[in-house]
Amino acid sequence: MNNSKFKKEKLKIKDKYDCCSVQASSDSLYSASNSSSKSPNSFGAHEIGTPWFDGTEGVTQCPILPGDTFVYKFVVDRQGTYLYHAHYGMQREAGLYGSIRVSLPDGESEPFSYDYDRSIILSDWYHNSTYEQAAGLSSIPFVWVGEPHSILIQGKGRFNCSTPGIEAGLCNTTNPECTPYALTVIPRKTYRLRIGSLTSLSALSFEIEGHNMTVVEADGHYVEPFVVQNLFIYSGETYSVLITADQDPSRNYWASAKVVSRNSNTPNGLAIFNYYPNHPRRSPPTVPPPGPRWNDTEPRLAQSIAIKSHQGFIHPPPQTSDRVIVMLNTQNRINGNVRWSINNVSFNLPHTPYLISLKHNLLHTFNQNPPPDGYDFANYDIYSVAKNVNATTSNGIYKLKFNTTVDIILQNANTMNPNNSETHPWHLHGHDFWVVGYGKGKFDNFKDPKNYNLVNPIMKNTVPVHPYGWTALRFRADNPGVWAFHCHIESHFFMGMGVVFEEGIEKLGSLPTSIMGCGDTKGFHRP
Repeated sequence: MNNSKFKKEKLKIKDKYDCCSVQASSDSLYSASNSSSKSPNSFGAHEIGTPWFDGTEGVTQCPILPGDTFVYKFVVDRQGTYLYHAHYGMQREAGLYGSIRVSLPDGESEPFSYDYDRSIILSDWYHNSTYEQAAGLSSIPFVWVGEPHSILIQGKGRFNCSTPGIEAGLCNTTNPECTPYALTVIPRKTYRLRIGSLTSLSALSFEIEGHNMTVVEADGHYVEPFVVQNLFIYSGETYSVLITADQDPSRNYWASAKVVSRNSNTPNGLAIFNYYPNHPRRSPPTVPPPGPRWNDTEPRLAQSIAIKSHQGFIHPPPQTSDRVIVMLNTQNRINGNVRWSINNVSFNLPHTPYLISLKHNLLHTFNQNPPPDGYDFANYDIYSVAKNVNATTSNGIYKLKFNTTVDIILQNANTMNPNNSETHPWHLHGHDFWVVGYGKGKFDNFKDPKNYNLVNPIMKNTVPVHPYGWTALRFRADNPGVWAFHCHIESHFFMGMGVVFEEGIEKLGSLPTSIMGCGDTKGFHRP
């Protein structure tokens, strides 16, 4: 299986700042998704001064119409490894994504050394279309998307062609494209692997047989180095690891990606770590590593806690916050539909993008009541199915006072299935946040903040919330615009697991007409 619809761009910061343009054409977009639907793109840039190029349909722009071309032009303000992807419906899952590598300015160096630089994208793959999946998620009775058919490493994966129900001729195992991805290395050389996850559902454990990996970067920020054999990575995250080809050079080795946090029957994704001059299609003489137990939460939590900012590259966080928002993640029912909710409110995108509505005072286009800042902490049992699973829907947003410090506490709970709590990777647009704490059980607003890491916390834009646990984030509301904050699992965001922040909208100038043309902005668009 080969998914070749991703690209890698290499950008360089010149004189601290550089300007980058990325062109998105709906002709190419729906060839990737096998549909004629519209799709903006989202990239991990901060979009300071250009929030309309964030690429989030319904939040910062209208969708790109069939046959149209849209140019994203933004300032690249920091080196590192980033991802871009579609942000319309569930199009990302159909293969519309890629990685972007931003280099250091000339004359600057990184706090680690290596011989070669390589990029790997991890993803999961379904045979049924995103339309089928979206219809099932919206149906009564509810039809879950199920586990993916394959895990892809750099666009290539595994599938059992003898699976019952597969039509004859659909599988061709002799096709050269069906060979595993091979990463060729030179013995004794050290490689920087930039690993990004764009899975639609799966949390993964990535490993290379017989080799240690040293984690040095996370979401564009340098990490105080630490060694792992299994790198746990969640959708939307990027990591750089250093790996030295220091094993027996007479053979090749397996690279493996295993689903964790879900009891999945999806076969592990496999690639070949190819020691030159061995043939890249030469299979290793060993059985692929099985990977960790899917339900062993402790090593995943330990890795999260281990990620600290590199000494010398610490961005000190504010020592106090101006506002605390506690977000309880729950699974609910609304009029018979299964939804995800935050503080018992399930999110729906409006037809008119928030950025335009707020700037042009079209306040009738969305609910003016903000979502709640918390939940019934004293009485809610996070370990049990809620006594009342019913929730409400809203497209109201959080309005943040500009340049204030905000704490977000993401609290995980039981789903509507007994003894089940899931892992949720949360992604914030327009900002990096300090990850100031993780914990098990229910967050205590009086005790737990005393243990926050305010010395060397890592800054990220995507972070996991572990089963029956909490994650605490701190960020500055200093980027004028409207920004999505959501679970990076495609089906979960589609089902309402997200919120929107507005900050400093009055500081923005005129909006480009290219982002308009939908909802109440149909008359505003000028080609």
